[in-house]
Order: sequence, then C-alpha cells, then structure tokens
Amino acid sequence: MPVTDDERLREILAQDRIAVVGCSSTPGKDAHDIPRYLHRQGYEVVPVNPYADEIFGREAYDSLSAVPGAVDVVDVFRPSAEVAGIVDEALAREDDAVVWLQLGVHDDEAVARAEAAGRQVVQDMCMKPTHRRLLG
Repeated sequence: MPVTDDERLREILAQDRIAVVGCSSTPGKDAHDIPRYLHRQGYEVVPVNPYADEIFGREAYDSLSAVPGAVDVVDVFRPSAEVAGIVDEALAREDDAVVWLQLGVHDDEAVARAEAAGRQVVQDMCMKPTHRRLLG
C-alpha cells in the first residue's frame, strides 16, 4: 500500500536529493512552482525534462536514467499513463529511491510493482502541502 502515514512521510521528506520527472521550466505550472518551492526549502532538486537544458539554475537531464549519482526520491509530474515506464526506470537504478506520484498521478499496477521490489511509494499526493503540513 502507498505510504500515507505522517511519520513515514516525515522520514521521506527528510531526504535530500529529489529527481523531479516532468519538471517544467514554465513559472506558474505546478511542475515548476512545486519543485522551485522544494529547492528553496533546501532540497537538492534534480530536474528531469528532455526539452530543457537548465531549470532554476540546475542542469536538467533527459531522463531519470541519465541522472548521475543516487537520488532519494523520484517525484513524478507526468501523466498517469507514463507512470509504468518511470517506475521501470526507477527500479533499474541502483539507488533505493522512494517513488512519489504527485496529486492526480496514479497507477496501481506500477505502484504494486515498485512495492514488490521493496520501494516505498507515495501516490496521488502533492509534496508541497505535505511538506508545509508536516515540516513547515
């Protein structure tokens, strides 16, 4: 089952490096404003967007598999139909990153696969208000 417990959510939010799949370079979009908020809160936000070279002064990567080094959380701002492929990329990485599907993003089958592989998953929950509520 996806993580919903506040104590575990706090532990996840205590992580440092967040790869944001679908991070937008367009201010005003949730996929830009929420990662920017996280960046301003001190997280190391790694933008994943094949159409951008840089987002808020950080190098953007074409795919999750192109991100160097370990990540703690894979934050997904892509349509639900793309979740299965993103989960596959996350599972192929050597890190043990939590998969966080933003509000409105869900795929029960991909979530079950990730959990069966030992990953923790947050589904259909926005990171910004969760951070504000638990750590703000």
